[in-house]
Amino acid sequence: MRIGLFLPCYIDQMYPQVGWATVQVLERLGMTVDFPQAQTCCGQPLFNSGAFQDTRPVAEHFVKVFGDYEAVVSPSGSCISMVRNHYGHVLKENPAYSHLKTRCFELCEFLVDTLKVEQQEDVFSHTFSHSVGVLQSCHGLRELKTGKPSELMVQRKSNLHLLLSKISGVKVVTPKRQDECCGFGGTFSVLEEAVSCAMGNDRIHEFEAAGADVITGADMSCLMHLQGLITRQRNSLRVLHIAEVLAGEVS
Repeated sequence: MRIGLFLPCYIDQMYPQVGWATVQVLERLGMTVDFPQAQTCCGQPLFNSGAFQDTRPVAEHFVKVFGDYEAVVSPSGSCISMVRNHYGHVLKENPAYSHLKTRCFELCEFLVDTLKVEQQEDVFSHTFSHSVGVLQSCHGLRELKTGKPSELMVQRKSNLHLLLSKISGVKVVTPKRQDECCGFGGTFSVLEEAVSCAMGNDRIHEFEAAGADVITGADMSCLMHLQGLITRQRNSLRVLHIAEVLAGEVS
């Protein structure tokens, strides 16, 4: 399958290792991965700020750049949710978009729902001997439905939990409130800094109490928020995107 890799701005600019890890995971699973260099921001900051008219050309550009791929995969539930769930508000009747949105996937969603990785043996051959806490981002949990909300806990595991179970040495630890927001929320963290930091610190303390030494998730934006708080506290917790854990390039 020919994949169009869509990287969020903050991964492209600040966490390129996450993009590289995503490529490694997909290629090891037999995918052909292209990175169209004409891609830009998905437009989510504009949209969330109410600048709908300014979002439209960004959305149109995305559809033009990625329209010919069999699948578009991104290591970001937030940005994929923007494309799938919110572009329709600015693009209205757009046949090219209607066709494309059904082929856009968050990385873990693609691995589990399309490639059925959890049903395959020896997909990940490396060992990651850590106690790992899973941060479930709001966009993945509530908009893409890829998470594990507490009321559905018995019925299914989250995509991240399924993938981590395929890696030797991983011990998944569970914070008390698995579906709690980390407090980032994009512009919310700027406009409501104190509340955002308090929410983030609550999450960090819960992961610590659960015994985690690594926090992982599918949205680098949420992880970036926690990483900032952890760094300022000189805390020993590590934060890694799930793609980095799956790629086996970290120990």
